[in-house]
Amino acid sequence: MLSDELLAIPPLAALHQHLPAAVLEGSLERAEAVLCVNPEQIVEICRALKSFEPHVRLSAVTCVDWLGREPRFEVVYQVHFLTGNRRLRLKCRLSSENPEIDSIVSVWPAADWYEREVFDLYGVRFRNHPNLCRILMPADWQGHPLRKDFPVHGYKYSYRDE
Repeated sequence: MLSDELLAIPPLAALHQHLPAAVLEGSLERAEAVLCVNPEQIVEICRALKSFEPHVRLSAVTCVDWLGREPRFEVVYQVHFLTGNRRLRLKCRLSSENPEIDSIVSVWPAADWYEREVFDLYGVRFRNHPNLCRILMPADWQGHPLRKDFPVHGYKYSYRDE
């Protein structure tokens, strides 16, 4: 259930009314709304937010690895409402085994590279992504370097053949 403070924000009130089961919890942190949402509904949530506000953009997609905690991963979406210069952080918690979520490229094409970066560095797979491949690491790289269980000094890798 969202607090009255969060429901006073028009797009959040509309989201709560349109998809009541999508929001698992919410808070206000440093004057920024933070919603933990159902990962199975992320595309619907983003599409709804975009329809409620005429000037809204995706400013980032990233991930947090909470090693030792389950669910281990949080995929974080930063949404910026240009009207009123408001920001919204959406968090989707994913299991450590086969972390996977639907791609939001169909809603915001700018998510393409952000999702590829999260896939490359954390190993989170984005279903229905048009080109989910490594973007920063070599194509044959083993592992995901921003996971907290990745060796501090990395794996031995030879660049002589390149």
